[in-house]
Amino acid sequence: MPIRAIVFDIGGVLEVTPGGVEPTTALPTMIARWDARLYTRPGELEKRLRQLDERLKSMGKDGALGTCSEEEWVAELRFVTGMDAAQADAFMRDFWDVYLGALNVELATYFAGLRPRYRTAILSNSFAGAREKEQEQYGFGEMCDLIVYSHEEGMQKPEQRIYELTCERLGVRPEEVVFLDDAEVCVAGARALGMHAVLLRDTAQAIAEIDACLRAHAL
Repeated sequence: MPIRAIVFDIGGVLEVTPGGVEPTTALPTMIARWDARLYTRPGELEKRLRQLDERLKSMGKDGALGTCSEEEWVAELRFVTGMDAAQADAFMRDFWDVYLGALNVELATYFAGLRPRYRTAILSNSFAGAREKEQEQYGFGEMCDLIVYSHEEGMQKPEQRIYELTCERLGVRPEEVVFLDDAEVCVAGARALGMHAVLLRDTAQAIAEIDACLRAHAL
């Protein structure tokens, strides 16, 4: 069956953490800087942010699933940490700087160039406010045919339904899709549905594997 569509993740794929810092350490490093700024002992802010997450989830709210707005999250941030409005605004600017990272220019250029030969989409586990921030920073809306965000759909990878929804909106079957992600669990979820899934280890490897799949399943 020929490939008709290509779907990319965002974080760790189209967006990368600059300076060679691992994405899993970038946010904790930023939070640690805020411990010093708030004069709290090391690890205290991270502890309070975990409490924030637990508090919100106890109320059925989750920024990644769209049940909590960015404004609600910031209000809880102030409640749990004692930040004033100016501090919370500055914290969120730092948060979005880390979240957005830097554009993987080579991979983004490759992805944009797949149109119009293929239908293209972005499928991202996201946070409330991400569409607006990423559109302003990178213009993803002009880069592809479709963007599916977890916070707008109320579900996230590797739940099968969000892959199915992406295929439905693209008008293709899972077997007609190549999916790229940097998380093994999300790649496994796509493969379980029948997609041709590629695990990104580096940009050159990802492009080579996608190209090989496209050649093997040519239109």
